[in-house]
Amino acid sequence: MEVEYQEEYIRNSRGVQLFTCRWLPISPPKALVFLCHGYGMECSGFMRGCGVRLARAGYGVYGLDYEGHGRSMGARCYIRRFDHLVDDCDRFFKSVCGQEGHREKGRYLYGESMGGAVALLLHRKDPAFWNGAVLVAPMCKISEKVKPHPVVINLLTRIEEIIPKWKIVPTKDVIDSAFKDPVKREEIRNNKLIYQDKPRLKTALEMLRTSLDLEDSLYEVTIPFFVLHGEADTVTDPGVSRALYEQAESSDKTMKMYPGMWHGLTSGEPDHNIETVFSDIIAWLDKRSCDPLVHPFRPPSLSDLTGRRGGAATPLHRPPRAKRGSYLCGWKGRMQPQCAM
Repeated sequence: MEVEYQEEYIRNSRGVQLFTCRWLPISPPKALVFLCHGYGMECSGFMRGCGVRLARAGYGVYGLDYEGHGRSMGARCYIRRFDHLVDDCDRFFKSVCGQEGHREKGRYLYGESMGGAVALLLHRKDPAFWNGAVLVAPMCKISEKVKPHPVVINLLTRIEEIIPKWKIVPTKDVIDSAFKDPVKREEIRNNKLIYQDKPRLKTALEMLRTSLDLEDSLYEVTIPFFVLHGEADTVTDPGVSRALYEQAESSDKTMKMYPGMWHGLTSGEPDHNIETVFSDIIAWLDKRSCDPLVHPFRPPSLSDLTGRRGGAATPLHRPPRAKRGSYLCGWKGRMQPQCAM
């Protein structure tokens, strides 16, 4: 099936230009799929394979480069608040769902790695809105094998408001740990839109807090989901994907573990493994996109938009909660407001 590719820039509520892209089948889509990419990644290049495959399977696929990621503006890979990423995705994705011809379509989230956390938080933000989620090696917990020592994290937390953008967080090379196929690993390294420096201080701490929060609230997940994880993943913890499957209250939930596969299930494995993974994803989507849509989308009214901080995302250019005890901030109990949660 032929696929049409489009790009667009929008502004978020903070006035920052964000890059968006979409892959569309020539015929009307079966349903809409919204991509949430991983930390340091981007949509137009890194997620191209995913977008094309899903569009060829008949889905309308939409992606957004988070602020500071890919072709969006902002300090490179600086996440001041994780909620900002979620809010930007929520605004853009819902603006797509409100377009003529899309309001009756199924709405599915697709999150890889940190994007899995974004997808779960989008679900938490509006539990009844989404029809399902595909979660590929989701960041419900950062693996102990790449997480800095607790003492280091404690020290870094004390200075995060002083030097939030400094690239000083000691971590192992995630690209080496995530992408098994050496040719694909080299392609990732040659992609200049992919961030390959050390994490910024506040970014790393926001990601850690988010993963801790999600790990403690897996029981709140009610969305139909398909969670996929490589059993040899050393970047995000396969055990927490199992816990998500076991603890989530979703009545429709599926899990598949892939023996010997690493973190980059859809982009870092040998081709035959990638084909297997996408075959599983498309089969899961196909089975559910045939169901009638229970809640067609009602676009927000003008009063709804003006009542929100910053209003809706505006097109610019169209080219061809803490619950666990933690060592964060040096507290053994609930994390305090000064931790920027």
